[in-house]
Amino acid sequence: MPWEKSFETAEAIDSAMHVFWEKSYIGTSISDLTDAIGIKRGSLYNAFGSKQELFVEALLKYDMEHRRAGLIQLESNYEPRQAIHTLFESLVSQSINDKEKKGCFLVNTALELPSHTKEVAVIVRSGFQDIENFFERLIKLGQKQSEIPESVNPQDTAKALLGFIISIRVLARGAFDENEIRSIASQATRLIS
Repeated sequence: MPWEKSFETAEAIDSAMHVFWEKSYIGTSISDLTDAIGIKRGSLYNAFGSKQELFVEALLKYDMEHRRAGLIQLESNYEPRQAIHTLFESLVSQSINDKEKKGCFLVNTALELPSHTKEVAVIVRSGFQDIENFFERLIKLGQKQSEIPESVNPQDTAKALLGFIISIRVLARGAFDENEIRSIASQATRLIS
């Protein structure tokens, strides 16, 4: 009897994304994935090829639905300075309310890059570059609108703001408490004052 897919691919990728996000690529077993998706090992391999290929699909889904969608919303709905402040406020809020201390799937993956393929490294670098570009665009626009000082270097500040995001995402997983995370976010937003 030929193999028949008896599950929704998008739902399977979503389930896998949550498992990888919580446990990391290295910490996730095939059994973790088959249990979360509700399929047998053979079905997983037939549908996705390998754990690595499923991980790539899950990371791309996260990147599209969480990081990209969030930045697009901020850029569309707020003036530049307010968009940057709102991003850092939301990072603090997400970090405080993240009871499982999962952090950011993209940042978590960056921390394990030596264990990943070049394809995964490209996804992570592209995501970080997109965040940096987001900041640079907003800073330049804010300067045109006279809400961000001309003395702020758009490229250097964009890189620094990305660094603050990564710091918050890593340290909020348990190393820093709420006040310390708020302090980091406050320092970040001072860069555009």
